[in-house]
Amino acid sequence: MRSWLLERMEGWRAEPALVWAETRCTYGELLDAVATWLLELERHGLGAGSVVAIEGTFSPKACALLLALLERRAIAVPITPGSHVHRSDYETISEAEATFSFDPSDVVTVTRHARTPSHALTKKLQARGHAGLVIFSSGSSGVPRAVLHDFEALLEKFRTPRHRKTVLTFLLFDHIGGIDTLMNTLASGGLVVTTPSHAPEAVCALIERHRVHTLPTSPTFLNLLLVSEVWQQHDLSSLQTIAYGTEPMPAATLARLAAVFPETKLVQTYGMSELGVLRSRSKPDGSLWISFTNDGFETQVRDGVLWVRTPTAMLGYLNAPDLFDADGWLNTQDAVEVDGPWLRVLGRQSDLINVGGEKVYPAEVEAVVLRLSNVADVAVYGEKSPLTGQFVAARVNLVEPEPFDVFKRRLRAHCREHLEAFKVPVRIELTDEKQFSARFKKVRRPGS
Repeated sequence: MRSWLLERMEGWRAEPALVWAETRCTYGELLDAVATWLLELERHGLGAGSVVAIEGTFSPKACALLLALLERRAIAVPITPGSHVHRSDYETISEAEATFSFDPSDVVTVTRHARTPSHALTKKLQARGHAGLVIFSSGSSGVPRAVLHDFEALLEKFRTPRHRKTVLTFLLFDHIGGIDTLMNTLASGGLVVTTPSHAPEAVCALIERHRVHTLPTSPTFLNLLLVSEVWQQHDLSSLQTIAYGTEPMPAATLARLAAVFPETKLVQTYGMSELGVLRSRSKPDGSLWISFTNDGFETQVRDGVLWVRTPTAMLGYLNAPDLFDADGWLNTQDAVEVDGPWLRVLGRQSDLINVGGEKVYPAEVEAVVLRLSNVADVAVYGEKSPLTGQFVAARVNLVEPEPFDVFKRRLRAHCREHLEAFKVPVRIELTDEKQFSARFKKVRRPGS
């Protein structure tokens, strides 16, 4: 029996579905490629419950294979070329039986693995007869954790079609937000525009060329976009929505973004590899507060930490203890403030800096530092202290060169004016290195 998603896509056969390498692929072409992959999977003996790794990007063939695995009720393990160094580990942890690797020209190489999936969670999913999805989340420790999802449960929220949009896939092929973007857009008959580069210039050029409506991205990228000022060189008037998530948004960045894009709706999203992307709405006043629609999920706050219960949550980790309590509530490990129905995410508990018993959330200090002139980016983290346990350290990228002593005095004076004394950075370092991961998420590690 054909899935509801492919049945719906059949109605748009002549419409463009995907832009990749400046080539448009229609829904019909994508569906024909899915049919070809179904035959290929059959030939390889990869059926329901098989675990298959896909190393690639949002290319037509890779996307078609992902849809074919969904149709076969197999378990897909997306891997990006940038994670190639970890591919062997990912294959082992997920117990992949085969890997389909796509090169930059979308040519595939198939590698078979002599293994049979045996993990209890994989067996549980196989018993359901549902398709699966494995997402690797590095987490704050940097150790990759394999998140196993019931893929069909994740897609249920897209059964109700939404407005057809042209959406840029900024988030990666192996990122829960990237998969969410792809499936959401295809389920509504929209156009997925892929980008080979995440540089602000390349992203702006694609938005202009293809009249992109929606840009899902991260606060780190949006700060880079504003600092680069390349937005002034392109017509971005088609942008209706900028959706930001994956990390806390600095208030100064949000305010400047609103000034640069006054006609564009700025929407804060909330998602985790373990939960998928939850439907939420931003407070109308343009602040950083959000509320959840509770559409198919429940939320509660315990001791300042957000907990979520939803049928779309992961089945669990394939290589780590899960985060569920006995009643099925998942600990997001995100500290939040509460104001009635509204929440403001302060940051991950693992990022918390403890200065003599006082809590410091790096995002709060970073937001203040980013308001200082000549600051392009900053990462705040904790360093060990024999006196206070930890102290606050800041690593800063400058827009223009500036004598270190002069900048250090300016930064500390600025922070003392806007922060409590224990939150003012004790150690300050200048760097020319990027302070974000391949997923454009802030990296806060000493010496990184």
